[in-house]
This record gives sequence, structure tokens and C-alpha cells, in this order.
Amino acid sequence: WYWQKEKREPYVKFMEANYPPGFSYEDFGPLFTAEFFDPNQWADILKASGAKYVVLTSKHHEGFTLWGSKYSWNWNAVDVGPKRDLVAELATSVRNRTDLHFGLYHSLFEWFNPLFLEDATNVFKTREFPTSKSLPELYEIVTKYQPEIIWSDGNGNAPDTYWNSTGFLAWLYNDSPVRDTVVTNDRWGVGSICTHGGFYTCSDRYNPGHLLPHKWENCMTIDKRSWGYRRNAQLDDYLTTEDLVKQLVETVSCGGNLLMNIGPTHDGRIAVIFEERLRQMGAWLKVNGEAIYGTKPWRAQNDTVTPDVWYTFSPKEGKVNAIFLNWPVSGTLELGEPQAKLGETQVKLIGHKELLRWVALGEKGIVIALPQLTPKQLPCQWGWTLQLTDIN
Repeated sequence: WYWQKEKREPYVKFMEANYPPGFSYEDFGPLFTAEFFDPNQWADILKASGAKYVVLTSKHHEGFTLWGSKYSWNWNAVDVGPKRDLVAELATSVRNRTDLHFGLYHSLFEWFNPLFLEDATNVFKTREFPTSKSLPELYEIVTKYQPEIIWSDGNGNAPDTYWNSTGFLAWLYNDSPVRDTVVTNDRWGVGSICTHGGFYTCSDRYNPGHLLPHKWENCMTIDKRSWGYRRNAQLDDYLTTEDLVKQLVETVSCGGNLLMNIGPTHDGRIAVIFEERLRQMGAWLKVNGEAIYGTKPWRAQNDTVTPDVWYTFSPKEGKVNAIFLNWPVSGTLELGEPQAKLGETQVKLIGHKELLRWVALGEKGIVIALPQLTPKQLPCQWGWTLQLTDIN
């Protein structure tokens, strides 16, 4: 898009300097080789990350499908490049080796597809592209791979009526093989984003910082500048584990899910830095998972007195979780939101055995004495959880 459509200078120059004259985008097809793609290894990394669902990009805006689609002749991973059905392989490994829900991203439109461009010229009064390409593909991936999340994207500035989104969704929820388990997002045509859908995405890297009345998802990237793999990325371009934990905690406390994007390489690897970030998230969740999984937003999302403290609520146990991202130098943590009850409220640091001492501050607020721990004794490295029971 930057090279061929917007003709941005750095991209045009890079292609001229590094590829033969007349090299087209299609010529990248055979260079996508995936020789190191090991779906079992991917599944193991995903499981280790503590994630509960995974969404694979089955087709992006350039139309190349990662399965041998009948509707994408000679422009798919079975006919060109890897000569493998990457969707099937990953779906099988994820289902055999993990309890993750398997989802698929699918782009409705395609940047340079002549059928789509013709429909766009006709101001979407004709519907050649959705009827012969986009919709058949959607039915194909649902029937073939039975994904439990359909993550639609790329409306191409066309309304949902052009895409027949309601027709497809009616089939999906009533008659498809995944009708009882599937969830969908909100990108089904102009005007539907953040308005219609199972969960809202609203925009890329969406993190409102306050409670939303509808289930939503923060879909963001570990590489701050890209959704794909960049060979020229610098260390500073990647979010640190501290950054990622902060994103997760803020998102969950405001009623959202976190979808963290990584870009694999052309030869099928999850780059080591992405693997490390994922495993570190998993290590954090191993300790603090009870403050994330199965929680609901509490009456307050973040603390009014101490910054970088976010709350979640565990309905089964009736516990309030206060996740604090900075360990105070003073050794005491003041929380402005909880209303403690003398002789009843208990405060526990997840990953630490003894109960903590606390004093109430009038009607609202509590000061908690944190245990004096060496770095080795800390339950984890990047943010800690206090569990408060018997709080008003």
C-alpha cells in the first residue's frame, strides 16, 4: 500500500535498491517459504503466554490466503510459497496441545482486487466482489476450520449491506457449525465499528482508560510501529514486559480483553523477542492470574489516591483485587477506594503467605504495610496484586 498506492518515497526507493526492475508484489509469493514453521512449537509458546484465545490472520488486505482457498486461485499458501495449509496446521496444534480458543482474522476487502475496485467505482451499487470472493471465503473458513472467534476487518469504506454482513452473521449464529460457541467483533461495514458486534474493538490499540458498557477488546502490537515482522526493528520499538502488564491490567479493569499482536517471519518463526515477551506474560499470569481470569470490573477502575493502581473483582470469591504497578519506597501502600471493616477485612499479597497489616482511613481508604522482601522473594517482577476480602 505504501509502495504501490501511496508511493511513499522510502518504500519506493527501498524496492528500487533491493529488488530487480519490474519486481511486483506477486513476486513476493514464492519468497514466503515458512520452512521453519512448527505449529506445535507455536502452540506451546501460546499456551505458555497464559493466553486463552488466539487469532490468526487468515487473509489480510492484499488477498493472500493462508489456506488453499477455492476462491483465491494461485494466491494462497498451498499453491504458492510454503505449499502448506497453515490455517489447518495451526488449528490442529492449538486444539491438540492447548485449551486456547482458536480464532481467525479475515479482511473483507482487498486493496488491489479488480472486482473490488470495480464495485468501488460503481459506488458499491454492484456486488461482484463480496458475492464471488469475500463471502464464499468466510463460509469456507467457518465450515472448514470452525473458528470460535471471527475477527472481521477492512470494510473498504463500504456499508454492511454491500458485504451482506447481517446475512452472514445470521447464518453464523443460527446454522453454522460454531453457532453455539462463536464470538465476533464489530468491523462489518461503515458505521458498525464500536456500535454493533459481539465485542467492540473501536480502533486499533484502543485503551479508553475507563469502564465501557459493552464488552470490548484492546487489539495492540508488541512492536509499537508495526503489525508485521520488521527486520530493521530496534529494541526500543518493542514494548517491555512492564508496558505489556500495564496494558493488560488497565484493559481488564475497564472490562476489556487484551489481544496482543506479534508478527512472525517469512520463514515461519516467532522471533525470540516475541517469544520472550509472551513467556514473561505467562510467568506474570501464573502468579497473578486470579486477578485477571474470570474477573469483572469493580465499582472503581483505578485508585483515586495512588496512581497506577487498578482494580478487578473476583465474583466467585467476593474478592477485590488491587493491582499496583510500582512498589512504594516507603513500604506502605495507600488506597483511596476500598472501605475496610475493622476485624473483618483481610489483605493478602498474591504469592506471599502471611496476611498483611492495615489501618483504615476514616470512611474510605486504607493504608497497607507491605512485607519487606528481597528482589528474590518478590512474587513476580512487574506489578503485584493485593487481594482484599470483606470490603464494603
